[in-house]
Amino acid sequence: MTGPGDADPLLVADFDFDLPEAQIAQHPVPRGTSRLLVVDRAAGRWEERSIRDLPDLLSAGDLMVANDTRVFPARLLGRRDPSGGAVECLLLEPVGPDEWHALVHPGQKLKPGAKMIFENAARAPGVQLCGEIMSRHFHGRRVVRLGARGSGRGPWALGLGPDAVAAAIDAVGHIPLPPYIHRPDDAADRDRYQTVFARERGSIAAPTAGLHFDDALMTSITSAGIGWTTVTLHVGYGTFKPVRVERVAEHEVDAEPFTISEATATAISRTRAAGRRVVAVGTTTTRALETAATPSGGVTGGAGSTTLFIAPGHEFRVVDALLTNFHLPKSSLLMLVAAFAGRELILAAYRDAVRRGFRFYSYGDAMLLT
Repeated sequence: MTGPGDADPLLVADFDFDLPEAQIAQHPVPRGTSRLLVVDRAAGRWEERSIRDLPDLLSAGDLMVANDTRVFPARLLGRRDPSGGAVECLLLEPVGPDEWHALVHPGQKLKPGAKMIFENAARAPGVQLCGEIMSRHFHGRRVVRLGARGSGRGPWALGLGPDAVAAAIDAVGHIPLPPYIHRPDDAADRDRYQTVFARERGSIAAPTAGLHFDDALMTSITSAGIGWTTVTLHVGYGTFKPVRVERVAEHEVDAEPFTISEATATAISRTRAAGRRVVAVGTTTTRALETAATPSGGVTGGAGSTTLFIAPGHEFRVVDALLTNFHLPKSSLLMLVAAFAGRELILAAYRDAVRRGFRFYSYGDAMLLT
């Protein structure tokens, strides 16, 4: 990747394209029915297929690797206590048994000591979760302590422990749909903004390339002799964060925790030894695998944290093919895809996808880069 001191740096503006807002998908289609743009990197061409065609587009012995993180309802809506003013809290990551890094709104009015009450009458009538601002941090972040509001021990009873807090969050929280989806979350999003193979709770955004799969498609894949395994990367707020610098090399991404099991590391090594392809399902999987890459093209199993920002110039060691959604102009995810397939090829394919009416972003259609 070109560095900030070089004569001709890669600019964020180099990843712009015209995208009608109407093509940013606001609702999902049924799983397994998405359109698929298949891009042949070597030939420099593409064709339209269906996500159902995946088993025919890959080969026996290839290995698909997906992210099995599970989205939790991290968006809390409620009111300030005692004023009653509206308040919103987006939980980012736990920092203790009942304390969280969070983004709160209105931030200027919520100082340390401020108290909030969250509820979701439609989903959990009578259930309340309380929160107190403990401290203020950079970029509008706060540390929020969560607990229950009960009459027996006074109006505030904090310190419930992680299991009780998690249950209360599940009861009153809302699915944190991306800001590009201009509607409130509804009951269907609890299921649809979640992959069918989600296992490990911890994300505030879905690994959206996995949303296309249903049980029938996964059965077709394994029946075709294509391997399937998972990693876990918990997607944080950084996935929504816009690129605010002019030079690509100056962008930084937030740290996100990931885990790669020894079984997955072994499966990748065997695939490599057999001369077959490792197919990453999504950009989050790609970042986990490339962070843990070994010089031989395998991965090191274990837990870690990644701040890897993949942009043109990155040398891919593990990923041979990539299934991903269509991303927004000038986004870090578009830069990752361009790093994998070439900026000019990707932008040309994206422009054609716009002309064909493909649906973009989280609930949109898919692209397979081979």
